[in-house]
Amino acid sequence: MDELGTLAGRVFAAVLFDLDGTLVDSTPAVERSWHTLAAELGVELTSFGTFHGIPAVQAVPMALGPDADLAAAVRRLEELEVGDTDGVTLLPGAATAVADVPAGRCAIVTSCTDRLADARIGAAGLRPPDVVVTASMTPIGKPDPAPYLLAAAKLGVDPVSCLVVEDAPAGLTAARAAGAATLALGTTHDAAELDGDGRVATLADVRFYAAPGGVAVSFVGARPDEG
Repeated sequence: MDELGTLAGRVFAAVLFDLDGTLVDSTPAVERSWHTLAAELGVELTSFGTFHGIPAVQAVPMALGPDADLAAAVRRLEELEVGDTDGVTLLPGAATAVADVPAGRCAIVTSCTDRLADARIGAAGLRPPDVVVTASMTPIGKPDPAPYLLAAAKLGVDPVSCLVVEDAPAGLTAARAAGAATLALGTTHDAAELDGDGRVATLADVRFYAAPGGVAVSFVGARPDEG
């Protein structure tokens, strides 16, 4: 990975973390739920990569096509995902990263609905920051910048002064459109697919710390106690 790139030495007003693939590993549960939905509807799924990181209400038409009962499929998928948190765990460095960002300068911005975000955060045992923006809160989700713009507004900061931490191309696109700097994690995609301002393997490779006027990040390499 390319380490911190242009992020080194900068101070940010806030750090906005994606959830799935960034803070928690939910991929097995996501795939089980999608395969169950597909089996119930009699369709075949071949890849999740094209809609990873975007809300179900946007992903379901991409996966099932316009002829499906989309509203019913979205409701069923949420039901399946909320009910399946087996194996949902924290990713390396996630708990420390969120805890190290100063209070009032941290948010989670997820394509999960309210119910699903609560289920996965709880299953992973993550202590969330005060601001959590979900797909239930904006009319459109990633790759649109709306979720990141809302998170910055809730924190009372300019999105241009924020650092977004993401694992998916759709999330990175949303962050750039919001004007934020980006740190890409190689947890779910190949490095070649990620065009963040900085790129690291996991959050265990970096440390966030309070700096005059905000928060900064340094590269430390994988910490033995966090995988």
